[in-house]
Amino acid sequence: MSGPLLELEDIHAAHGAITVLHAVDLAVEAGRVVALLGPNGAGKTTLLSVAAGVHRPSSGRLLLGGRSATGIHARDLARAGVCLVPQGRGVFPNLSVRDNLRMMTFTGRAQQEIEENAYARFPVLATRRTQPAGTLSGGEQQMLALARGLATDPAVLLLDELSMGLAPVVVAELYELVAEIARQGVALLVVEQFATAVLKIADHAAVVVRGRIQWQGHPDGSLHAELSSYYLGSPT
Repeated sequence: MSGPLLELEDIHAAHGAITVLHAVDLAVEAGRVVALLGPNGAGKTTLLSVAAGVHRPSSGRLLLGGRSATGIHARDLARAGVCLVPQGRGVFPNLSVRDNLRMMTFTGRAQQEIEENAYARFPVLATRRTQPAGTLSGGEQQMLALARGLATDPAVLLLDELSMGLAPVVVAELYELVAEIARQGVALLVVEQFATAVLKIADHAAVVVRGRIQWQGHPDGSLHAELSSYYLGSPT
């Protein structure tokens, strides 16, 4: 299809009486990686939650494949191809790698197919298949979380703070995998506080400050030069 897979138009969102997103416009096309950057408390995770149907916007429109998806329950958006991998990885630590993957059979796929796909993308998980997920390294847990998400065969993948708590070499490896996922035609919206790794693979970037997109475009050298001013104090 032509046009963006995921679009947010004039999105406002609040937590209680406090508005945290103001007139956000953002689009993600198939096969592209959009990096969503900004300091802590800027509204990045809320924006992902709106995109996943977890948080209902106060106003504005969410579109999926050009059709309105505003107000659709997260469960139904997931069935339509939107997958959120939340901050903190979200694996079941007391279950083995295999049992974590087995839980994704609710998608209708066979256990064997899910495991084969997971181990093809993340070979280290095959060697850890009987190991409790909580005993994996942080990077391996993040791989398992990605494998679980990809078992839903998403059209849109939303990633929240993929790098959290991980060594730079592991982060670089994970973002190489993210780039490969995009090359397979998935639309990716990636929230990151630390920009360096994701900007190496991003096709588009948006910087959120105090709930507003202050800048967006191709992540060229000018963005790198200006990021510190966005993080340390929004431009006036």
